[in-house]
Amino acid sequence: MSLSNDLSALADATREFDFSAQDFARVRKLIYQHAGISLNDTKQSMVYSRLARRLRALKLTSFVAYLDMLESNPSAAEWQEFVNSLTTNLTSFFRESHHFPALQDHLLKMSKQGRINIWCCASSTGEEPYSLAITAMEAFRSMTPPVRILATDIDTNVLRAAQAGVYRDEVVAKMDPQLLKKYFLKGSGEQAGMVRVRPELQEIISFRQLNLLENDWKLRPGFAAIFCRNVMIYFDKETQLKIIRRFAPLLNPEGLLFVGHSENFSQARESFVLKGKTIYEVVRQSAAPIGAPTRLGG
Repeated sequence: MSLSNDLSALADATREFDFSAQDFARVRKLIYQHAGISLNDTKQSMVYSRLARRLRALKLTSFVAYLDMLESNPSAAEWQEFVNSLTTNLTSFFRESHHFPALQDHLLKMSKQGRINIWCCASSTGEEPYSLAITAMEAFRSMTPPVRILATDIDTNVLRAAQAGVYRDEVVAKMDPQLLKKYFLKGSGEQAGMVRVRPELQEIISFRQLNLLENDWKLRPGFAAIFCRNVMIYFDKETQLKIIRRFAPLLNPEGLLFVGHSENFSQARESFVLKGKTIYEVVRQSAAPIGAPTRLGG
């Protein structure tokens, strides 16, 4: 037996619950169907550790029982816990920093068109939408810029954290000290070591749960920018293309799509053309608006 097989066998022997290849295959199928996430073979240990917490919480004794419960009740609230458990949320303030000067220029260019709407479709714990809000305030030199941000995520747990807007000092440690002083309130007493975003930032952001696989996003067209960064890497090519094509009609004619550094959407060239480093410009609106109009808030 090889060393890797020895280590795998040892891991299996020390696990609290049996977790077979069939169990893993079921998890992969269900998370793909429900959230579009494509898990590769290397994620088996990650899946076990995250879902084992749900088994303990529900006092279940096997993955078979847990997965049977999900499949037998498609409307169960546990589906959201299942998705939350398997969603990876890696983020930071002003991540992929080259995007923010480009956004600032774009916002000023769009300023004559009235209110500017931005969609951040992977809010995570809020670092990205708050970075967008700070950029807007800096662009217009105002704490009340003509900008509204819709921040969505499939994971309800991270959305709650994002809405609270409270972070440990180390999360903002690399931020420009002037921006930190201007846009964050420093905690004291029991909140020492923490910061909270200023209320003005929260006022221009609306947080909402949204699954990109939903047939109806309930969004109206007219976004000046969509930020979908480091999201598509979890989807297969077919799912990526479907989602990208749905972005196009939601953007205004000069709208921009901002994507992650490892993402390339050349397969959607009928809808988008590369404008800058991981920034795409909409080519044409090739589909009817998606869903019924909804307010972005603010």
